[in-house]
Amino acid sequence: MTMPLTTTRITPDWPCQVKTPGSYDWERSAAKWLRELVPARYASYPAFLRHPVLLARHAQIQVQNEIRVARTGLQTARADLPAMGVPESVIEQSIKMYAAEIMQLQHIARSVRAVSQALVERGTAR
Repeated sequence: MTMPLTTTRITPDWPCQVKTPGSYDWERSAAKWLRELVPARYASYPAFLRHPVLLARHAQIQVQNEIRVARTGLQTARADLPAMGVPESVIEQSIKMYAAEIMQLQHIARSVRAVSQALVERGTAR
């Protein structure tokens, strides 16, 4: 059986956990990866299980909110943490941690967008 060709381009942001669009079972691998990005209580909702596009949309929202939280932590660390008795060295560590987390989350956000676009192009909204 020949698999239909896809117009989706695989970018450097494509997650290695997700099979190439158009390959056997790629949508299942995409849904599995997306479920790992959302809280467990959301991942088990029937609508998300039946419609990977909905799951991808929620994962996009989830990751964007995580980016906002990390940015808030980064932006407020110097002002808030000294009053909590946190030593300067720990404040510096937390700033580095937040900065690294923001970069990682931005990469994940790009990956989610790529997977979401592929799901939409394949018509998995059913």
